[in-house]
Amino acid sequence: MNFDFTEEQLGLESTLRRFLAKDYSFEQRKTLLRNEDGFSRQAWATYAELGLLALPFPESCGGLDGTAVDTYLVMRNLGRGLALEPYLATVVLCGSLLRDFATAQQKLDMLPAIAAGESMLALAHYEPQARHNESRIAARTTETADGWVLNGHKCAVLHAGGADHVLVSARHEGEEDDEEGVSLFLLPRNSAGLTLKSWVNHDGTRSADIVLDKVQAGREQLIGTPGAALPAIRHAIATACAAAAAEATGIMEALIEATLEYLKTRKQFGVPLSTFQALQHRLADMAIAAEQADSMALLAAIEMQNPDPAARIRQASGAKAFVSEYARKVGQEAIQLHGGIGVTDELQVAHYFKRITTLNMLFGDADYHLRRYSETMEACDEQ
Repeated sequence: MNFDFTEEQLGLESTLRRFLAKDYSFEQRKTLLRNEDGFSRQAWATYAELGLLALPFPESCGGLDGTAVDTYLVMRNLGRGLALEPYLATVVLCGSLLRDFATAQQKLDMLPAIAAGESMLALAHYEPQARHNESRIAARTTETADGWVLNGHKCAVLHAGGADHVLVSARHEGEEDDEEGVSLFLLPRNSAGLTLKSWVNHDGTRSADIVLDKVQAGREQLIGTPGAALPAIRHAIATACAAAAAEATGIMEALIEATLEYLKTRKQFGVPLSTFQALQHRLADMAIAAEQADSMALLAAIEMQNPDPAARIRQASGAKAFVSEYARKVGQEAIQLHGGIGVTDELQVAHYFKRITTLNMLFGDADYHLRRYSETMEACDEQ
């Protein structure tokens, strides 16, 4: 297998890295954290100009026919730059869901708008009682003469406050844990009966709780096939897990660089800290952990093109569990080697660690994904 990146991929990575270094400084990011959206719409427009928002979509829908490996490269660099924009929520999570599940006409209606930076979406799927279980859906939809009526409560909806539309899952038949009977709807954020309460995550990004109280949805707002949305949602979440793992490896790389620079600068007993062998060993352990995590994230990206859905979900969970543990270790070591200043908001290292902590909890923590990985491996052995 060839693990070398193409010239186009390397060029895209180089362009994105230059933009983040030049126009997305740490001080600018701290200012963005305080605005209403919590991110930069100007940067979002730049992502559209660079083709990042069109990357995973087919050419017929205004996209660039990119792969999950292209997304891996983008997410790594967005992680290094601590970017706040909803790329993971809109392009990776909702975009891949629409690409794989929406009807042909719905794709033509929605994907070009995402690619051009004109539309932002959020996926409202998880519920308070679900605890990361994608199939545990209590939100209900009832069919009427004009369409559908939705009722329910969705929690921790990434970047819902900045989105113009929300993709909402709801059950129209079956019990709460049934695999069948879950449908997907596209609702304007300002729909009557939709109450949205935004809050700030640990890392400064935004999420929201959404309550649906007799929300009306027209028949054209039903996405894809009725009652068959759950497998597509599960695959979209697996794709997002692989992307989140890639983002974490970019952060790990940045943490190691920042820690090395600090150890070269900070002196003790008249010599740089980098001359102490014990600290050199700890930094070497961080570098090894980052390399291993990066290998797992890249493997997950490659496996996202596997035709077997079970294999995709298994590898995404394996990467999420593995990278989460190693990212936490690298982050903790970076904080320790910086000393007390490492936990202050004035230092970028603290913000990197907050982002790692948040990423580790998105779409299920390491224990959840390790259990899922083990269960899917057992299922393979039984077959």
